[in-house]
Amino acid sequence: MRIARVRTPQGVSTVRVDDDGRFVPVSDPYAAFAAGGEAQDAAGPVAGELAAPCTPTLVVGIAQNGPGHASPVQAWLKSPRTVTGPGVRVRLRRDAGRTVAEAEVAVVIGRDTTGLTAANAHEYVLGITAVNDLSSPDRAAVDPRNFESKSGEGYTPLGPWIDTGLSLDADLPMALLADGVARAETSAGRLPMTPRECLAYVAAWTTLGPGDVVMLGAPYSQAPIRAGERIEVVIGDLRLMTPTS
Repeated sequence: MRIARVRTPQGVSTVRVDDDGRFVPVSDPYAAFAAGGEAQDAAGPVAGELAAPCTPTLVVGIAQNGPGHASPVQAWLKSPRTVTGPGVRVRLRRDAGRTVAEAEVAVVIGRDTTGLTAANAHEYVLGITAVNDLSSPDRAAVDPRNFESKSGEGYTPLGPWIDTGLSLDADLPMALLADGVARAETSAGRLPMTPRECLAYVAAWTTLGPGDVVMLGAPYSQAPIRAGERIEVVIGDLRLMTPTS
């Protein structure tokens, strides 16, 4: 199932995206997941614009999970206030040096992660979406904790939807494009630490809950970008577009 959130004249609605691209309102997908089922249709198709597919309380980034990093992994927190939806224009900071876009797999948690291990991690995951983890890496020289480099307004585009059918173990193709030209092409299989290992590490230190997001890292999937470029993150069949200014 492809779960999304759309803005309608009546407010934001949780929907499934059907095979024809229509938005069909559904019941609470997290409650259904916790009960061992799937969200059910709640009304006929509606019109609207895609919003971020979830509203996380925690956004966790995985560090030391790309080229040049040694295991074990580490994690850091990114403000959920930086989350924005597909197609939303992001204004890049002019006061923080370069801007880098990172195409990453984002895991959306389905229920309280108490008891999560690497072996059973899939039992806690609602699905997978795409994330463009924007950052200002030049700030790392004075900000080793990533607060300044990761806190730009709108610096965490998510979407376009959560795909509940994607496996944590899939070697998903990953790409980063700028104005339609590939800047990076790789796959999730090049992550040094697996999604299961990353989730187990995070859950061992803090409890995640429904709608929380874990960004798994950039395995050769990042590149500097310039204001005005239209950035596209491709994770399998998920395509997340972010115009910049």
